[in-house]
Amino acid sequence: MTRDQLLTAPDTAIPTLRGAVAGLPSYVPGRRSAGTDIAALASNESHYDPLPAATAAVAEAAGRMNRYPDMAAVELRERLARHLGVTAGEIAVGPGSVGVLQQIITGLCDAGDEVIFAWRSFEAYPILIELAGARPVRIPLDDAEGHDLDAMAAAVTARTKVILLCTPNNPTGVPISHAHIEAFLQSVRSDILVVIDEAYVEYAEAGSGPDSLALYRRYPNVCILRTFSKAYGLAGLRVGYAVAAPAIAEGLRRTALPFAVSALAQKAAIASLDAGEEMEARVAAVRQKRARMAAQLEARGWKLQPSQGNFLWIRADESLLARLVDAFDRAGILVRAYQGDGVRITVADPASNDRVLRLLETHAA
Repeated sequence: MTRDQLLTAPDTAIPTLRGAVAGLPSYVPGRRSAGTDIAALASNESHYDPLPAATAAVAEAAGRMNRYPDMAAVELRERLARHLGVTAGEIAVGPGSVGVLQQIITGLCDAGDEVIFAWRSFEAYPILIELAGARPVRIPLDDAEGHDLDAMAAAVTARTKVILLCTPNNPTGVPISHAHIEAFLQSVRSDILVVIDEAYVEYAEAGSGPDSLALYRRYPNVCILRTFSKAYGLAGLRVGYAVAAPAIAEGLRRTALPFAVSALAQKAAIASLDAGEEMEARVAAVRQKRARMAAQLEARGWKLQPSQGNFLWIRADESLLARLVDAFDRAGILVRAYQGDGVRITVADPASNDRVLRLLETHAA
């Protein structure tokens, strides 16, 4: 073929994705409601409307949405710093805690580095790790549906850069105690970042999990990860944050997608922090509903681990899982099924909770 023919020949090749992307597992979101009589209990969203102060803040900020948000989120970071008793320099924000987690993995991991986490846990973990070219190291949960910290410590190698501890764990709801995390921190190298992922911490009973801020102050390799998506009811606005040593937090801010946290999200988060007492009252009500549901199900023979999230977890083999998913679908109740493991059910409004109880009371455990 002549040079002229090469230049005029149609190009049938197309760009190809990286191998890591082509083989990437897809994140499976909770299914959305498509009808008026559907109970949407698959995504652990708050069933309450946004806090009135947050709604008012968004309405006021909407008039300036032609302007870029503050990329450094200074006002939000300063408000968080007062709330947590740290400095603004120790805080990084992002689009939900999963966005901040991507900043963490991107900022710390080179190709071939390892990230250790429990499994089953938050589904985004392996996706973000593989996307960065790092290697996910899954450690099976223990018999109580919690983290096997001894096995996680034993899995540490020279390539380990980050360890993720999800407490309360999603989807099982089992927390990690303060004493267990502290012993774990004493056993791992100080150059490994240990991320305490507390997306559901507000729903946990006092003392059930760690005092993460105390651990952070004692161990500089601790990073705390939290979100406004759950208890604060801002899932649709996407804002989360990390607390980390100043040098780490600065690195996370540098790896962030520019302007990823909208001005509306920043204002709503600040207003939600200022309405903390109202949020706590809502959370207390969810705890009561969670305890009521668990007690009734256990009385019917269902074996549950005590959940500290805004959800319940039912371990189920393939046969039971298929029966439950079919029954929930026919009843118009959207829950989150995990193939081969079980089903997670968000604690919601009383009517939706009663629908769940009635369905599970008619099915054998």
